[in-house]
Amino acid sequence: MTSSAQPEPMDFVAAFSDPEAAGRYAEGPRRFVPGYEALHRMTGILLAEHAPPDAKVLVLGAGGGLELQALAEAHPGWSFVGVDPAREMLRQAERTLGPLMDRVTLVEGYIEDAPLGPFDAATCLLTLHFLDAAAREDTVRAIHRRLRPGAPFVAAHGSFPQRDGIRSRWLARYEAFAVASGADPEQATRARAAVEANLPTLDPHQDEAILRGGGFREVEPFFAAFTWRAWVGRA
Repeated sequence: MTSSAQPEPMDFVAAFSDPEAAGRYAEGPRRFVPGYEALHRMTGILLAEHAPPDAKVLVLGAGGGLELQALAEAHPGWSFVGVDPAREMLRQAERTLGPLMDRVTLVEGYIEDAPLGPFDAATCLLTLHFLDAAAREDTVRAIHRRLRPGAPFVAAHGSFPQRDGIRSRWLARYEAFAVASGADPEQATRARAAVEANLPTLDPHQDEAILRGGGFREVEPFFAAFTWRAWVGRA
């Protein structure tokens, strides 16, 4: 993320900075994101198509370390820089990664706080939906500047039709999936309300255009699950 684009009116960074919330983070994505573990596996496969066996990988929005863990276990030759603005989430990442931390450097901050690289690959999972369209493209450009030419980039985040009436239908499905996956119904309702009121979600066509506008080529969608979409592109 960029520091100028922290979401309003709800401060999501503050929400993720609560130690108890950080400790429970692993429960959330699995209940709210269909195919969460499969998304991590697919991300590793797509990056490996163009990243070398000893790739240096930038992970923006490192969260509680689940993505880093999946990629590090699948690709033992890769090293990582994980960036996240929430200190408690980075502490949770350290606990999640354990001995894998010898291949990971964690940075507290936003994309401008990340090393300049150049990196051999990058990911930004479940993060860009916190930013409005302009800040989203700025962030994508900043990622692009840190990549070697031809390096792969995977982005995944909330992205679904935004037309009147249709948007609420997809949000209802988001809530229903969470409940069906074991989330407390009241928690699922609160999560839906927070997304509806605070997240500047875009239509998938707009999101793909932002990736292209940020400098990436060969942008391809590879994952769609209710309110979630993912793309792969090359610098």
